[in-house]
This record gives sequence, structure tokens and C-alpha cells, in this order.
Amino acid sequence: MKKKLLYLLPALALLAVGCLKTVSDIPKQALPAGKFTGQFRLLHRSTNTVPYDTLKCNLTLTIGGSGNTYTVTGDTATLHAGSNGTYGISSPFISFVDNTYPASGTPTKTHLNGVYQFYYDGNVFQMLATASDTLALQYDMKKSQ
Repeated sequence: MKKKLLYLLPALALLAVGCLKTVSDIPKQALPAGKFTGQFRLLHRSTNTVPYDTLKCNLTLTIGGSGNTYTVTGDTATLHAGSNGTYGISSPFISFVDNTYPASGTPTKTHLNGVYQFYYDGNVFQMLATASDTLALQYDMKKSQ
């Protein structure tokens, strides 16, 4: 009986190794580049209320080009600032440095600045940043060019 188990062990090891995936089997995430249009949502919850207050506006984000630059345009009158700057990607995170972000004081509008978690499938581009459990910034965009 022991001899049969001794012969079975190498066969099981070969079978297990054949089922393992290699690193090259994992698909790489596409990197966002081009023009994206969609909605920006600012979700805020006061400490004394349960539902989130949601503010929305439509934006256009142009990302890519020389020097990893980006530009935000669209409905930038009240909620979100029109801005531009540079970005860097270390999937699943994307980091923005806004050239128009005020050096001092508190900005009156939201700027695309800081680190965001992102998802991009070649068409849909979504970004999310949270500050504690009371504030979330969401960008839900689709490729337009």
C-alpha cells in the first residue's frame, strides 16, 4: 500500500503544477488616454444625516499627450474647477498634480488633484477618491475620441 502511494505523489505534483497560471497569463490593464466626457459627482454626508448630499456636473477630461498632461473643461462654473496639470499612473491608482490649485487657502471648487483609484476598460473611465466616510469624489466618464 505504501509503495502505491509513493508512485501516486509525483503524478499528483505534476498535475498540480500544470494547473498553475503564469504571470504572462494575467491581462494588463489598459492605460487611459484621449478625450473623456461624463459626470463628476461630489457625495457628502453630514454627521447628523444619513443620506448623502449629491452634487453633479458634466465634465470633459483630456488626458495624455507630451509630458503626461491633462485638462479639465466643461461645466466648471460652480462645482468643479477647470484645470490642467500633470499625472502619473501606478495601476490601480492615478495621481494628478493640478497647476491651478491655490497655493494657500481653501479652494471654492473641487480640483482634479491628488490620488484616485481608477478603472479603465478601453471605453469606460472611472475614478474615485474618498476622504473619511463623509466625502467621496467620483468621476464616471466614457471615451469620446
